[in-house]
Amino acid sequence: MADDSKSFSKGAIGSYAAVGDSFTEGVGDPGPGDTFIGWADRLAVLLSDQQAEHSFRYANLAVRGRLLDQIVEEQIPRAKELAPDLVTFCAGGNDILRPGSDPDDVAERYEAAVAELAGSVGTVLLCTGFDTRGIPVLRHLRGKIATYTAHVRAIADRHDCPVLDLWSLRSVQDRRAWSDDRLHLSADGHTRVALRAAQVLGLRVPADPDQAWPEEGLRSPAEVRRDNIHWAREHLVPWIGRRLRGESSGDHVEPKRPDLLPL
Repeated sequence: MADDSKSFSKGAIGSYAAVGDSFTEGVGDPGPGDTFIGWADRLAVLLSDQQAEHSFRYANLAVRGRLLDQIVEEQIPRAKELAPDLVTFCAGGNDILRPGSDPDDVAERYEAAVAELAGSVGTVLLCTGFDTRGIPVLRHLRGKIATYTAHVRAIADRHDCPVLDLWSLRSVQDRRAWSDDRLHLSADGHTRVALRAAQVLGLRVPADPDQAWPEEGLRSPAEVRRDNIHWAREHLVPWIGRRLRGESSGDHVEPKRPDLLPL
């Protein structure tokens, strides 16, 4: 695994703003009521443990379904205004999912946003894409996602940004790392990503994010078939329907934590 960490003195990160889409909002990791927790919230808790009680401040500006240009227009100015010590910037995935999208073009617009952020906040942590070889629906996009991931790593090098390399996090290739919709991480998957992000930032973590999953019994072909039918009915068909209607799961959704508030 590449060393993507930077050297931080203990307690150097006193404020953090998360920017992105459903991945950073935490979809798939249910919280109280209709809210989500997610890896960014979990990372914020790990970072707050390095600070005096109630002194660490955290904002989560991410909204599900957002495309890169929407994130740049809606969230980047707010992140710059907040001027935290750390921003995590994970975006472009929804663009890559669109038919006919060009990962080179998406990466060019992504880099412009990184350059804008890097000049205004303390540290910008970038996220690569996941290796989707085992994920239904996304499997056929693996080449585009790999191309975009290579761009993100090159952009990180050019702008001296640490990288949360999700492609190399093998533990999230297990189906238990994914929620029932097979498009978003489960609570366990989000936890593993948070632990890996903390490692990248130089924190000691309570568990290895890439530790092996407990052994799981083999499922019969009939069980697999039933799961696939249920998934298609409950998740795939509605997802395709929204795309055909030009709707987004994030329509009318506001950021869950738009201000830097103490944890």
